Amino acid sequence: MDLFEYQGKQYFARWGIPVSAGGVAETADDAVAQAERAGYPVVVKAQVQVGGRGKAGGIKLAANATEAREHATRILGMDIRGHVVRRLWIEHASDIAKEYYASFTLDRGAKQHLGLVSSKGGIDIEQVAAEDPQAIARLHVDPVEGLTEAEARRLVEEAGLDAPAHDGAVEILMKLYRCYTEGDATLVEINPLILTPEGRVHALDAKVSLDDNATFRHPEWEEFRVGEALDPREQLAREKGLQYVGLSGSVGIIANGAGLAMSTLDVVSQVGGQPANFLDVGGGASAEVMAGALEVVNSDPKVRSIFINIFGGITRGEEVANGIVEALRRVELRSPIVIRLDGTNAEQGRAILRGHESDRLISRPTMVEAARQAVALAAAGDREAVAPTTVAPYQGGVQ
Repeated sequence: MDLFEYQGKQYFARWGIPVSAGGVAETADDAVAQAERAGYPVVVKAQVQVGGRGKAGGIKLAANATEAREHATRILGMDIRGHVVRRLWIEHASDIAKEYYASFTLDRGAKQHLGLVSSKGGIDIEQVAAEDPQAIARLHVDPVEGLTEAEARRLVEEAGLDAPAHDGAVEILMKLYRCYTEGDATLVEINPLILTPEGRVHALDAKVSLDDNATFRHPEWEEFRVGEALDPREQLAREKGLQYVGLSGSVGIIANGAGLAMSTLDVVSQVGGQPANFLDVGGGASAEVMAGALEVVNSDPKVRSIFINIFGGITRGEEVANGIVEALRRVELRSPIVIRLDGTNAEQGRAILRGHESDRLISRPTMVEAARQAVALAAAGDREAVAPTTVAPYQGGVQ
């Protein structure tokens, strides 16, 4: 779960990381009220989960109530790279002497946490890495040993931060690491981390991604979901308990298992198609689960074909096939379906599917063949002109 800036700052504050005083506003009147509380001058900041807010006009400085209201009115409802601004963060403007960068994330290859610090803050770290990689100091942290103050200080010194910022930056790094590990985050990033003319160091921005697998440990995270900007497809998938990520292609993907789902996306791309989503139905494929998955994929107007890729391990092929057939009776689809079924009792499952095959419900024996068929159907399809899919009544076969 990715947090908005204001939520990230609230999260940082739980670990004692200094952030600017401010508040959330959803109307121009709210913005003025929050500005009065924070104290002028203030910064009016669009709350969207995308970069480039400043360049798009989504961050403005206001010296008084009139300017705060004008900026808030202009920014609310603004479209920034496909994200509509519905909330603002109003914070007291900070005097900035220097801007730095700091973050912790997981280096999966090294199987360790990775800390990054740079003396070049305020711009994307990817740009810094491309233009001046030596400006980024890196530190791998053993998850068992944790981060020591000596390591944090060495990281700050290697990054070339100004001497007046050293103590403050070390203190924040120690707290940021605790926020990252104890707070079950997959990424915590401060860009910029600023040094004020008075010598104080604090977080001027906040980027936090929380590990959804740790949700059971954090009932307090539910408050963050109130402001979460979910794609309607993702919202529907969440309601049905499905792992779904919306993409921009035309081939809908349903698979059992995250690894198989990722492989399916790769194969569709390799044969010239564009996946419309990642959707993992988990280890099973019951009628209830398949009906939910088909409903979610069917809700995407860009989908022109649906590729169901199932490998039966513990789950038996005939159970999967019966689940798919029953799901198709429950959900009215407007896109043709290609099914690849393999694994335990796959032949029995294919026999069941053959009794329902048509030009709208097609079975293929291998993943590559099924992917090619789905891509071809997507390329040829015109979703609005296609009649709803119907499934013939069950005529017998393996149950």
